[in-house]
Amino acid sequence: MLSQRLRSETDIPPETFEIIGRILKARSGFSLEGYKDQCVKRRIAIRMRATESPSPQAYSDLLTESPAEQELLLRVLTIHVSHFFRNPSTFEKLAEEIIPDLAVRRHVRQLRFTSVGCASGEEPYTLALLMRERFPELLDGERVSILGIDIDQGVLEGAKDGLYHPDRLAEVPSELRSRWFTPQGQRFQLADEIRSLVTFQQGDVNDAASRPASDLILCRNVLIYFERGRQEEILSGFADALGKGGILVLGKSETLSSASRARFRTVCPVERIYRVL
Repeated sequence: MLSQRLRSETDIPPETFEIIGRILKARSGFSLEGYKDQCVKRRIAIRMRATESPSPQAYSDLLTESPAEQELLLRVLTIHVSHFFRNPSTFEKLAEEIIPDLAVRRHVRQLRFTSVGCASGEEPYTLALLMRERFPELLDGERVSILGIDIDQGVLEGAKDGLYHPDRLAEVPSELRSRWFTPQGQRFQLADEIRSLVTFQQGDVNDAASRPASDLILCRNVLIYFERGRQEEILSGFADALGKGGILVLGKSETLSSASRARFRTVCPVERIYRVL
């Protein structure tokens, strides 16, 4: 019975699905184009159940009338789950090999690091912590810029505040936690010194303007929500933004598409790290 109900909830008529897409586009600029339909429909079904909407059409009517529900649906669709030092081995690889190599290759100019789909800021702030702890000379010489990009402006405003629940800090080494985080009620406040190293910008990974020129791009567990054709377009855009020798880091469940392999060389298959040819 449960599987039948779930199938019914995700059986959204094309015209209703199109209306929902238009509402989101008008509300925030967020486009459903290129996303895997079933993934999107499952997440719409979450909000249908939460609002006790009896049908997709009824939910579409509610969405049309309620800006608050539009915001809640956007939050569900854009998935803001992250924590500091997620997959610690990836950041260790960056610190031991990738960043030192980039510093040598780009010795005459600033290094530009970008976290795409940065959610509430844990990933770009992790880069900032890594740079302050392991490469202070690059920071002191103003040789590094760190940019976090996400589609949800509300989440980005929270990222700027730098307040996090303890579960987001589970992978932070104890000495870094004591040095850079201060307890504040039930949460922890990230030090201003680290927060000042990161700039946040609203943007959609589908939009070329949200793929600025970079030396290192982290885009982890974002591509899995897109159809293969759209993945290839985004990966090609990353290659353009990075230029020859630039580094792309994907999520552990992601790989390069067959078409994009012509533009990247694998640096570390375990950590999903690739260099533009």
